[in-house]
Amino acid sequence: MYTLYLLAFFALGTLTASAQEASPFHPLDLPAANTYRTGSGRPGVDYWQQRVDYTIQASLNVETNEITGSETIRYTNNSPDDLPYLWMHLEQNMCAPTSVTNQLDQPPFIFLGSVFDFSCQGFEGGIFINRIQSAGRDLAHHIYNTTMRVDLAEPLPPGGVLAFDVDWRMIIPPYGGARMGRDEALYEIAQWYPRLAVYDDVRGWNNEPYIGAGEFYLEYGDFDVTLDLPATYLAVATGELQNPEAVLTPTQRERLARAIASETPVSIVTKDEAGNTARTRPSSSGRLDWHFKASDVRDFAFAASPNFRWDAAGWNGVLIQTFYRSEATKWEEAIRMAVHSIKTFSEMWHPYPYPHATTVEGPIEGMEYPMLTFVPDNARVEDLHWVLAHEFGHEWFPMLVGSNERLYPWMDEGFNTFMDLYVAADYYKGTEYGESIEWNPLAIYPDNAVPGEEQALITRPVAQYNLAWTAYNKPALMLQLLRHEVLGPERFDAAFKAYIQAWTNKHPTPADFFRIMRDVSGMDLDWFWRGWVMTPARLDQAVLGVVPRAEGGSNVRLQNKQDMVMPLELRVDFADGTTQTFRLPVEMWNQGPIFTYRVPGTTAVRTVEIDPRRRMPDDERTNNVWRAP
Repeated sequence: MYTLYLLAFFALGTLTASAQEASPFHPLDLPAANTYRTGSGRPGVDYWQQRVDYTIQASLNVETNEITGSETIRYTNNSPDDLPYLWMHLEQNMCAPTSVTNQLDQPPFIFLGSVFDFSCQGFEGGIFINRIQSAGRDLAHHIYNTTMRVDLAEPLPPGGVLAFDVDWRMIIPPYGGARMGRDEALYEIAQWYPRLAVYDDVRGWNNEPYIGAGEFYLEYGDFDVTLDLPATYLAVATGELQNPEAVLTPTQRERLARAIASETPVSIVTKDEAGNTARTRPSSSGRLDWHFKASDVRDFAFAASPNFRWDAAGWNGVLIQTFYRSEATKWEEAIRMAVHSIKTFSEMWHPYPYPHATTVEGPIEGMEYPMLTFVPDNARVEDLHWVLAHEFGHEWFPMLVGSNERLYPWMDEGFNTFMDLYVAADYYKGTEYGESIEWNPLAIYPDNAVPGEEQALITRPVAQYNLAWTAYNKPALMLQLLRHEVLGPERFDAAFKAYIQAWTNKHPTPADFFRIMRDVSGMDLDWFWRGWVMTPARLDQAVLGVVPRAEGGSNVRLQNKQDMVMPLELRVDFADGTTQTFRLPVEMWNQGPIFTYRVPGTTAVRTVEIDPRRRMPDDERTNNVWRAP
């Protein structure tokens, strides 16, 4: 008897465990919390990350389209580990003939009507290392495509600091993986210097190669950069200009002083002045050094041209700027778009953290760097606004909140797209576009969320074949539904702001985000992340029928027919002509996919409709309505 009891007990335990694992409410299998990353989703008491400071001197040769540079890198090992070597990124090696990108020769991505060619379009270039030394001694280094391992003479101990020098040159591609390039006299320069990969507590060295689709994951530090440019060129860059007296005219400096004090745009270089070196440059011959400094940023980029128009305005102490060529006439409105974007993002989510916010018109379809973005001259003014605002949104994700874009683009592209929807709706308030744009991800759901083809958000970007959906629009829809249909704006906003605050200038993972959203909102959301991030789950909520109760009134039988669970909104029309809407929480599915709802009152039910506002991505709407015979 005792043996039979034990067998029955263990059998029951096995069945219970299997049922729990099959339940959509089963806890996610997340990495264990520790002193580095807490169970509340915040950095722990022993959280650490590396620091990298750069001092760079570089020269642009506009005749050969080359940059030559020397940098001193100061690497601080804040980890508890001895480091026998360092890993660095040489992203421009994607333009080398033998690169993975060139060998694969993949077709371009069609992205929301734009073509993104994550290659160098046959251009042969790269970064060429001339010297790597520390304290006058050569450091052995090994280049593997777009990464480089630097072997140290002795392991760098915890708390140790290593200063080393790198000399290099690079050939500027016309179109560098959709991230940077040149267009006649205009240069938009990024991924242009050898830089450190991230060493973190989660994966050690993050040295995934760069092949285009996945973006960047970088350490924070200070930059001190001097750019040697032809005297005819105007430049703008990450960081604050240290020598305006040497590179700007007195008129330009006076206009900038007025601009930062006013939200009304000021022309720093007017249409009539653009390209006229006698009116826009202190000297029209020789070369000038532009000196920039930036603190606590993860990257440095710059743009330069002799033909810029330059508008500026100020908001809350931030200098907001647009640089564009005279033929880009729609850009005359760009400065107002820029001010609205920075102001709205700041007031809604988190204050803008940098001294300036600058966008540059050019050949790149859209790309972001600290304080600086590259945006094209779009055919429609609405498209110009969308890309401009989107790239500025990246100043929050991932410039401020430094997630790993090479693994989790939904944590920067998706979060940013979610924020962009509100900015666009507000800027175009009262227009047809403004009234429809906020829920655009839901409108395009049927065309993109194809059953059997859709990929989970957690999929690496290089493995995604619908990047516009999986990295951008689906995660934006996910956050919209979490904000409006699951948590409510007040509860969601508090949690989302707490996430930004906790991980400013740090490196969060998906688990950190999941945990802090639960911790602040007070709601276990593992079911939500499982359906939206970890799997390509589908939603199909259905009315099975309505059964009259003996004492009067009705019970509505509801079914969750797919593997995603969500709350349910039910509109009920009664026989007396009244209508009520009931919002049922997701806990209705705790005990399985069938739920019976006891409609309050004793009046007979005539019609029942699920999701009457059509806010859910329901696969089959024909089963959403029941009508009395």
